[in-house]
Amino acid sequence: MYSKFLEGMTGKVSEQWVTNLLTPAFAFWLGGLAACVYRLGWAPLKTWALQQPQPVQVGLLIVGLIVIVTSSSVAQKFDRPMLRFLEGYWPRWMKHLRHNRTQRYVNQWQQQQQRWGTLYAKGEAALSAEELNEYAQLDWLVMHSPSQPNQFMPTRLGNLLRASEYRSKERYGLDAVVCWPRLWLLLPDSTRKELQEARAALNTAVRIGFWSLLFLVWTLLAWWAPLLALPVAWFSYRMALSAAAVYVDLLEATFDVHRHLLYQSLRIKLPKNPIKEAEDGKKLTQYLWREPDPTMPDFHDPPKS
Repeated sequence: MYSKFLEGMTGKVSEQWVTNLLTPAFAFWLGGLAACVYRLGWAPLKTWALQQPQPVQVGLLIVGLIVIVTSSSVAQKFDRPMLRFLEGYWPRWMKHLRHNRTQRYVNQWQQQQQRWGTLYAKGEAALSAEELNEYAQLDWLVMHSPSQPNQFMPTRLGNLLRASEYRSKERYGLDAVVCWPRLWLLLPDSTRKELQEARAALNTAVRIGFWSLLFLVWTLLAWWAPLLALPVAWFSYRMALSAAAVYVDLLEATFDVHRHLLYQSLRIKLPKNPIKEAEDGKKLTQYLWREPDPTMPDFHDPPKS
């Protein structure tokens, strides 16, 4: 029985099983086993397992694999709720904490803008090496922060993603919430692939954070569970920030490079110049979301090639 099972583990099917097992869910359940061993001792568990008939042992192993794979699949359903929580979409009873943290980021942003303006006014040629490095860091922070105080969120991750949501609207008049699903259908495969990989990296970091917090349940069996769970949760959040930075840069680049596809697919003339583009983009957003603006031009047929 064991030999046949091990033979199966070396085939193509086993490769898929191994891939599914190498997930945070596996670490969670392995940690749970370690916590049980810590509380009950290894000898009783080993004795009990060896006393079971061979078919029962194999069955327990298979059930364990199924639990790991199933729990990993179920946990993916919590990616979006977990991400929204990390962004700062908190329940009503946390409104005071949300307000205080949001105001903290607004104050920090205002100080950064003031310092950035001071360095910008001096000119890059007049800056020292330390000031130039500070200017580059502040420039990145300001560009990856919301542009208005009422847009801020209570977390750094939330502000990073919120800034990206508003960037296309402020620059091109295109509301990302409205226009993104339409633009996605028009993107080249290579662009889609890059975006999917960046989003997958963000989801993976969020999923690790979810499992690390869930790992705290083993505190009931082992006092050391928080010593493992909390550092991993902190590290996963840092991973999420790094992955989100790549993801939002790609989102903004997609609007920069491919926004013309929206106009062309909807048979609307492209904006004539950058200054007027934001106005045209607002009309396009209104057309997609509510009703056409009366001043919109007639549909435009693309020239025949």
